[in-house]
Amino acid sequence: MTTPDGTTIRTAPRAVEVDDLSTRRLNVMRFGYAFMGVGLAIVKWPILIRDVDSLPVMEGVVTCLLTAMSLLAFLGLRYPVRMLPILLFEVIWKVIWVAAVTVPHLVANDMNAATSEILFKCSFDVVIIAVVPWRYVWNHYVRTTGNAWH
Repeated sequence: MTTPDGTTIRTAPRAVEVDDLSTRRLNVMRFGYAFMGVGLAIVKWPILIRDVDSLPVMEGVVTCLLTAMSLLAFLGLRYPVRMLPILLFEVIWKVIWVAAVTVPHLVANDMNAATSEILFKCSFDVVIIAVVPWRYVWNHYVRTTGNAWH
């Protein structure tokens, strides 16, 4: 921005505008954060508290990762727009898993019980898909120019 005397004033980059989403939309997102946070807290926190030292390494990693996601989901109750990448991460990793792991098993007709169980758990992600403001995501993450690399 330039003043009438030619001085350049640097302005801060535009912050995420909560005004871009209605209060109703923010509350729908909050429902999604609560759904994700409470669900993960019920399932993963007891494992972290009682059993994490006896789990195989990768199951321990997954438990810790999902416990952290539940904590970030609870932060999304306060900051629904700022924490939107957590909802996106939740959707994206599950869509990738279903596409890369489940679909080939479904096509080959050789689904095992463990894969079916995880697919069932991933099906709850339809709630998160429903609460994400996809037009906002498109406009603010895809169409908007990125920050400069300086």
